[in-house]
Amino acid sequence: MLTARFLVLSLAASLAAGPLACAQSPAPARVRGTISSVGAGDLQVTTRSGDKVTLKLPADTVVTIIEPIAIDAIKPGSFIGTAARTQPDGTLRALEVQVFPESMRGVGEGHRPWDLGPDSTMTNGTVGTLEKVTDERTLTLDYKGGEKTVVVPAGAPIITYEPGSTAALTPGAHVIVTATRNPDETLTAVRVGVGKDGLVPPM
Repeated sequence: MLTARFLVLSLAASLAAGPLACAQSPAPARVRGTISSVGAGDLQVTTRSGDKVTLKLPADTVVTIIEPIAIDAIKPGSFIGTAARTQPDGTLRALEVQVFPESMRGVGEGHRPWDLGPDSTMTNGTVGTLEKVTDERTLTLDYKGGEKTVVVPAGAPIITYEPGSTAALTPGAHVIVTATRNPDETLTAVRVGVGKDGLVPPM
């Protein structure tokens, strides 16, 4: 039987690894928005653009709570993921940072395109050097085959994960849903990340 810890790691890996993580499978669909309603076997989400998307919600859908964590959790040697945009000088400016537990070290390691706006990327790696300048952090992020310099601005969301249940799927909750696309073009929710206490999942 799958443990809650394993399910959390599975969801986090999916959120952070991106479409290249499963090269042999179709890229997952990601739906970001607010829960409109929850029915028997389905979930309706109003996306950030205002569209209404209905997803099938099997009993084995994994639910995880996304919660904030202090920026001081980012330390040299931490394994993190960050959605970011490239700045003119080639450095990355973080849109968010995910601080992974030690058991997830290596998940989704690398640098790849992401779908959080134009020219966004996702980079997972190990923090090397770390410099604090006022309320910002500038760090090097090392991954197999490369290194990036990342600026984490003051106010950038810093998050981690905890186990959840379908009880967290309530109207008004902010979610990011990883789904599979069925042959008839409907979507089936595989994993749902729910922002804790009104948090909007930043990834």
